[in-house]
Amino acid sequence: MEESEAVARSKFIGPLSKALRATSSLYDEIESLFEDARTQRGFATFLVFIFAFSLALIESNRQGLLPEGLREKVSTNHFGAVALAFTLLLIFEVLALVFALARSVANSMGKQFELLSLVLLRKAFFEVSHFGEPVDWKTAAPSVPVVIADMAGALLIFAATSFYYRLQQHRRITADESDQAGFVAAKKTVALLLLGAFILFGARELALIWWNVPDRGAQRFFEIFYTVLIFSDVLLVLIALCYSTRYPVVFRNSGFAAATVMMRLALTAPPYINVLLGLGAVLFAIALTLAYNSYTAKLR
Repeated sequence: MEESEAVARSKFIGPLSKALRATSSLYDEIESLFEDARTQRGFATFLVFIFAFSLALIESNRQGLLPEGLREKVSTNHFGAVALAFTLLLIFEVLALVFALARSVANSMGKQFELLSLVLLRKAFFEVSHFGEPVDWKTAAPSVPVVIADMAGALLIFAATSFYYRLQQHRRITADESDQAGFVAAKKTVALLLLGAFILFGARELALIWWNVPDRGAQRFFEIFYTVLIFSDVLLVLIALCYSTRYPVVFRNSGFAAATVMMRLALTAPPYINVLLGLGAVLFAIALTLAYNSYTAKLR
C-alpha cells in the first residue's frame, strides 16, 4: 500500500518538480545578488546617506528654506530621520525574510520574529518623534509607558528568538533526494511570488504616501505583507503535503502559520496587547518546536 502511494505521488510530483526547478535559476541569481557583500555594504552606505540627508532636509524645513510644495511632505522633527532609517532597515529585513523562506521554513519563521522585534523598536522611535524638540518630560510623559513596553517587548522577542534558533534541528521532510529537491524548488517559487508581492505593495504604498492618502505608510505596508505571509505559510503547508503526509510535519507547518496570524494581529493591536501577542507568537513557536523535536525523536 505504501509503495503504491509513493508511486502515485512520484507521478504527480515528477512533472511538477520539473516546472518548479525552472524558476530555481532565477531565484538563485537574485539571491546571489542580494547576499553579495557589495550589496550589503552598499545598502549600509545608502542608509547612512539617507539618514544624514533626512536630517539636513528636516533642518532646512525648520529654517523655512524648502519650497512651499515640499514643506508639507517633510517633517520638522529630527526624530523623523530616525524613523525613516529604521523603516528602510525593516524593508531590508523583509527581503532577508523572503530569501530565508527557501532555505528553511523554520528559519523563515525566526526571521519573522526578528522583523517583529524591529517593528516594535521602530514603533518606539516613532512614539519618541512625537515628543517634540527639545524633549520635555511634560510632553513625553504620556507616551513613556508605551515606549518602554515596546522596547521591553522587542528585547524579550530578541532573546526568545535566539533560543528558538538553537532548538532547530532541520530534518528533511522526505528521504528521497528527488522529492527533497522538488520541495526546495517549490519553496523558491513561493519566495519569488513573495518578492513580487513585496515590490508591488511597496510601490503602491509609496505612491499613496506621496499623494498624501490618509492612513498609508510603512506600518500599513508591514500589515499587508504579514497578511500575505499568512497565505504563503498556508500554501507551504499544502505544498509540503505533496512530499510528506506525516502528522508531525503537517502539524508543525500549520502551527507556524497560526503563529504568523498572531504576529499579524500584533501589528494592529493597541499598546501593551501588541507586545503580548508578539511574545505569545514566539513562545508558541518555541513550544511547538520542542514538541516537534520530541515527537520526531521517538519516530526515529
